[in-house]
Amino acid sequence: MPAPTPKVWFITGASRGFGRLWAEAALERGDRVAATARDVTALEPLTERFPDTVLPLRLDVTDRAAVSGAVERAVERFGRLDVVVNNAGYGLFGMVEELTEAQLRAQLETNFFGTVWVTQAVLPVLRAQGSGRILQVTSEGGVRAYPGIGAYHASKWAVEGLSDSLAQEVASFGLHVTAVEPGPYATEFAGGRSLRTTEPHPDYAGVREATGKEWVLGDPQATAEAILAIADAENPPRRIVLGHTLPEIEEIYAERLRVWREWEPVTTAAFGKRIVAQTA
Repeated sequence: MPAPTPKVWFITGASRGFGRLWAEAALERGDRVAATARDVTALEPLTERFPDTVLPLRLDVTDRAAVSGAVERAVERFGRLDVVVNNAGYGLFGMVEELTEAQLRAQLETNFFGTVWVTQAVLPVLRAQGSGRILQVTSEGGVRAYPGIGAYHASKWAVEGLSDSLAQEVASFGLHVTAVEPGPYATEFAGGRSLRTTEPHPDYAGVREATGKEWVLGDPQATAEAILAIADAENPPRRIVLGHTLPEIEEIYAERLRVWREWEPVTTAAFGKRIVAQTA
């Protein structure tokens, strides 16, 4: 049986954390990777180990023109794209009342708009090929929410909604979209390098104390095989949770369903008179 054709990956935020681990996993099995980072010197260990199969690209995903240029360079180098991983992002911790406009806009510019710009840049390539997949790294924080992380959740929930629509829009072109929802892992995110914080308001001291928790962190190395499996699957999932948080998410969704059903009389009464309308 002939060896499988190596895949071509485009991974944002590849300087550390999940992006770095997944780039290494792909390269180690013989795939080719366009790896992006704001500080391209952080990618030097990859270029030293895999000089022929990695393309380091300096990229700030909030720069739309630069995103398009990076995608063009990747296609020029490798001829195609098979797996696009939107991984670049950071966390902003702080109560909603504490958020400044600049902090909130910066969070959305990177986590949401950066994902949009990369997605839009790669879609013409993938459509022309008639194949490819996009892995949108959201978080368990894209389907649930904790106090004190509202801006981060807003960015990730936005990516989830965008990606759900996108998956339906591009399915007929042979493309797949998967929202990858990691739980807490021992990455730089947990260590603080990928975190920013608001100026704490003293009135929320009690909320912080009451809602603080001890996190049980997963081994980020263990996610590599999962990402490779998603990349190789004939029919990858629309969403996949990584880690041990699925039981907690199931409880959250069960409670949502319970409340929706409890309020169903109000829900149905709010429908009013049936009106038929045709969408364009």
